[in-house]
Amino acid sequence: MVAEIIDGDLFASPRPASPHALASSMLGASLIGSFGGEPGGAGVPGGWWILFEPELHFRRDVLVPDLAGWRRERMPTVPDVAAFELAPDWACEVISPSTGEIDRGRKMRVYARERIGHLWIVDPILRTLEVYRLEDGRWIVAGTYAGTEPACRALRCGRARHAPLVARAVAAPRHPRRRGPGPRRAAADMSSAARPSISSRIVSAPRSPTR
Repeated sequence: MVAEIIDGDLFASPRPASPHALASSMLGASLIGSFGGEPGGAGVPGGWWILFEPELHFRRDVLVPDLAGWRRERMPTVPDVAAFELAPDWACEVISPSTGEIDRGRKMRVYARERIGHLWIVDPILRTLEVYRLEDGRWIVAGTYAGTEPACRALRCGRARHAPLVARAVAAPRHPRRRGPGPRRAAADMSSAARPSISSRIVSAPRSPTR
């Protein structure tokens, strides 16, 4: 289960189904191989920390993107913490029918408020990649890609500016839809250190065949 708190509401979503997990894994592997090393490496830009499902604490909101990246010039080392309060430079959401409304609505607004400069939205069912960048507090569509179309210069941040990327995650073979488990209640044993001291309303994601 993935639990997030946005605007005082607690959203509890089941773990993703295989198309979602495959897209996240392939995209993460591709990006970490190109951007996850020391800056100035041979043939790769490097200079980033890219993490799977980091927990982000922004004021009273708790968000968990599928992937997030910090430039090493802003975060020289990865701190030994359960959650990050420093906003990443880039975030990626792999959407499913049960989470798309939240990812495109409330979460995008929080990311803009926290001045996260770049956001990707991947749909593993439609096999699309949408690239956004933040300008004057508003999201601007920087590019859209589908299937095996190359996503060149999709990550326009610092040293990564001219690195070609291929959206391999969205080119994964289609899988038959399987009905996953229904939504589960939020974990009652969430530690007080990780839980904001607010009275949250529980909003469970609807049952979905893909998540």
